[in-house]
Amino acid sequence: MSFSYEEAVKYVLDVPRFTKKNAPEDTAAFYDFLGRPGEEAMLIHVAGTNGKGSVCAYVSSVLKRSGFSAGLFTSPHLVDIRERFRLNGEMIRETEFASCMNRVMERLDAFRRETGRAEYHPTFFELLFFMGMLWFSDKHAQAIVLETGMGGRLDATNVVRRPAVCVITSIGMDHMEYLGDTKEKIAAEKAGIIKPGTPVVYWDEEPSVSRVIVEKAREMGAEAVPVSESDAASLHFQNKKIDFSMRSEYYEYIKVCLHTPAVYQYRNAALAVRALERLKDRRITRRTIEEGLAEARWPGRMEEVLPGVVIDGAHNEDGVLAFLESVSHDGCQGRRLLLFSVVSDKRGKEMAGLILKSGLFAKIAAAPMASGRSLTKEQLAEIWDGRAELYDSPEEGFRALNREKEPEDMVYAAGSLYLAGQLLAGGKDD
Repeated sequence: MSFSYEEAVKYVLDVPRFTKKNAPEDTAAFYDFLGRPGEEAMLIHVAGTNGKGSVCAYVSSVLKRSGFSAGLFTSPHLVDIRERFRLNGEMIRETEFASCMNRVMERLDAFRRETGRAEYHPTFFELLFFMGMLWFSDKHAQAIVLETGMGGRLDATNVVRRPAVCVITSIGMDHMEYLGDTKEKIAAEKAGIIKPGTPVVYWDEEPSVSRVIVEKAREMGAEAVPVSESDAASLHFQNKKIDFSMRSEYYEYIKVCLHTPAVYQYRNAALAVRALERLKDRRITRRTIEEGLAEARWPGRMEEVLPGVVIDGAHNEDGVLAFLESVSHDGCQGRRLLLFSVVSDKRGKEMAGLILKSGLFAKIAAAPMASGRSLTKEQLAEIWDGRAELYDSPEEGFRALNREKEPEDMVYAAGSLYLAGQLLAGGKDD
């Protein structure tokens, strides 16, 4: 059977209904059978709890600016599933998406016949990873930036053998039912991407977490490169921009200007700079780093979709703290209004508690998302305990807040990347 684009998307979205998590050796065996597409490129592998997608976007933008044909594999998507595969900032075409899907399925049939692994079927994330690597290979990508899904050690992307550099962003309490109930256990899972002799750049904030990463790097004979708050000098927030400088081992002082009001992005940009340094490629210069970072955009992260209306993908406690830090720097002269929603496997009550404790919002609205994973209206009412106005849908709540908004007010939406995607897909204020 040959899938059209629409049929391919439907099949991919249906995959979670009939697949289970595969053993890493099965994932690797099928990747081998495909011929390990994409491994001919320079690979940058990124794991962590918060900031993975942003680091990937910054690295990819600089690589493009430096003259590379740069692939980018990320998750989740906000509106269009093709967002997960980009080459030099452009999404995969619909015809290419269908073609890559059909080729993976053809090879899957052959794999089952020739190996006797009749039960094997790629999971949703595996399938997209295989499709993406085929596409990047077809396009002769010179570099590929790979974002892990949920973890690291058992992640489908971890079948790659020789990344040029690994990056581990900040570690937080998320997906604890799969990754562990302490930050140290979660860090150990994320550190599973470290390969022998491959430098790992990591966010150095909590000593106990950093120790886990450093010990794994030592075990693998890999250089561990810490990045912390102290790496960013002359930090300045103004006019929805972030300016700071970094001392570089290779490029003298790098002056960074990020076009975003998201305060937390300077940390992710600093990680990206250190990772790019470790590539030691002559095409990457101080100028291409500065220009690439300035040109980078990453949707759904403190994204101003209308004047005074901002959507952020904060989806766990650390993400909410980072979101609140940015909100506190917004220069708002009026009231702040917030729309909130969250999926059921996140610590919604704790997230709500942080938001209330901040005292930043004059009004809070909450609504269940279309996703089957969303908290219900009743569950949202329980976590807010009467301190949020409830709506039947995010669109309804967002419309209400925007109608109430005065010119000097700010409207925010946060709590889930699914919420960001639903609002962006619906036109924000339709």
